[in-house]
Amino acid sequence: MNDYQDTFKRYEKKYLLTEIQYKTLMLFLEGRCKMDRFGKSNICNIYFDTPNYQLIRNSLEKPIYKEKLRLRSYGMTEIDGTVFVELKKKYKGVVYKRRVDMKLYEAENYLYEKHSVKKKNQITNEIDWFLKYYQEIMPVMYISYQRIALTGIEDPNLRITFDKNILWREEELHLYQKIWGNPILQEEERLMEIKMAGSMPLWLAKLLDQLKIYPVSLSKYGKGYLKLQEKKREQKGSVVCA
Repeated sequence: MNDYQDTFKRYEKKYLLTEIQYKTLMLFLEGRCKMDRFGKSNICNIYFDTPNYQLIRNSLEKPIYKEKLRLRSYGMTEIDGTVFVELKKKYKGVVYKRRVDMKLYEAENYLYEKHSVKKKNQITNEIDWFLKYYQEIMPVMYISYQRIALTGIEDPNLRITFDKNILWREEELHLYQKIWGNPILQEEERLMEIKMAGSMPLWLAKLLDQLKIYPVSLSKYGKGYLKLQEKKREQKGSVVCA
């Protein structure tokens, strides 16, 4: 039995904060929230998509239903380190996440080489269906960031995370490789995510309004994809000019 939750059903809202907003908000959260068991961490992800980026292109159109597959580790890991295969779906604003832990070499055999996993369960069955449906699925982008994670003192289902130094790259797509990449946000910006089982607590909603912190639509993978397309256009333009 592992210590990680493997199924989630929740609502998520995202906010882009300045450094001043972040520091002010953290002061107001004292007594309401505490560091969760992960506290501060480096999170590394490999996102999977089709060769023509079907999943993220569909996601950016903001459909009622969307889904994505990623491989996650907490910090750079060894080939026999523990990682998480995560299938995330969003339907009418509700996020459903399924994840299963395994060794990195097992996960790469599963997702990169399409070899079946030895230990089957309902979650791997869902991932198997996903891999079968998107037959050309492959690793396309590495995204990492530094995270501070809080949980509600009175409401443990409330989770607030703050991400900074969000980096993306389209090469070296393995979690055992060093953390590096191109920035997604400005240097002083942080992405806050509020994750909750139901409606937002009234005290938190009032606090965000007081600090003039408003929700945004921002996908880390989506931003990375758009920056990649911009990079490709610039490279194509420089070739034409040459």
